[in-house]
Amino acid sequence: MTNIEAIKDGFRLINKNWQLVLVQLGMVIISSLGFFIIVGIPLAIAFIMFGIDLTGLAHVKDIFSILKEPSDIISRYLGLFLIIIASFLLYISLIALFGIYIFGGSIGILGRSLRDRTLRFSMHTFFDEAKRLFSRLFGFTAVIGILVIAAAFILGILGGSIAALVSFARSQDSTLALFFGTFFSLILVIVALALILGIISITLYGIACLFFKNTGSIKSLREAIHYLFRHPNAFWLYTILCGGYILASFLLILLSFPFTLIPVIGAIFSFPYQLISYVFQTYLGLAILATILSYYYSTEIPSEPIIEGPAPQTPVQDETPQSQSDNFT
Repeated sequence: MTNIEAIKDGFRLINKNWQLVLVQLGMVIISSLGFFIIVGIPLAIAFIMFGIDLTGLAHVKDIFSILKEPSDIISRYLGLFLIIIASFLLYISLIALFGIYIFGGSIGILGRSLRDRTLRFSMHTFFDEAKRLFSRLFGFTAVIGILVIAAAFILGILGGSIAALVSFARSQDSTLALFFGTFFSLILVIVALALILGIISITLYGIACLFFKNTGSIKSLREAIHYLFRHPNAFWLYTILCGGYILASFLLILLSFPFTLIPVIGAIFSFPYQLISYVFQTYLGLAILATILSYYYSTEIPSEPIIEGPAPQTPVQDETPQSQSDNFT
């Protein structure tokens, strides 16, 4: 399968299961309500107990002007402050688990649609796949998180080494320091981009392996790395998709600038535009996921052999020559 065919099949797949976009939108609404309930209410109670007048807070800087002595407030209301921190951490944990659950259901729907092209979207199938993939997807996410921390640690070491080298070169020659600073900064940017794209590619193809081959977290990671070495075009496919997504998001941001120039009407039309932009970006993200799954399925999963039935036998004609006596009768 070529890249163009994979992209077309990915969009065809997400158009068939367009209900997944609505599911993602519903997740955002539930997450917003959860933030208001879990974090917003304790925060409002804290503001009341701190004696902060919320009506006078027109900007974020007003909050910092009121909280001139945060150490005194924390010492006076340490228990409530810990409750707010705990509620925020609880919200982050619940939203992360909820996001993994919804993501697992989306992967299950798209993967089963690739195996069975006649399959239609249903919430029953969505929840079944979400429950089936949740534990393995959670473990795989934890493994990828450790990989991201290791990559950040490596980038930190490289950045510190480059800073030390540039500082040493600056003490010798300013021109040499400028050259080293520019050169190694470009190298650091290239290495960072390669690590980011590589980790995300491993994540997506590892998820595809996790679904289609029913492997565990560590084995899915190893299989994804081996798959990218065997099929380097898969990495470039994701790079193209990522570049297209960034370009589309940048164009949406540019189109939102005219709304800021209109005083009242711009603010009114800005909310529906932001909603439409989010729906479109969600659609593109799901299309990228569907494209990755389609490409992996076509290149890695062997197609099922077509079982042919026995060929129909033609009736045997009697070729016995007739006798001459029969011909004259």
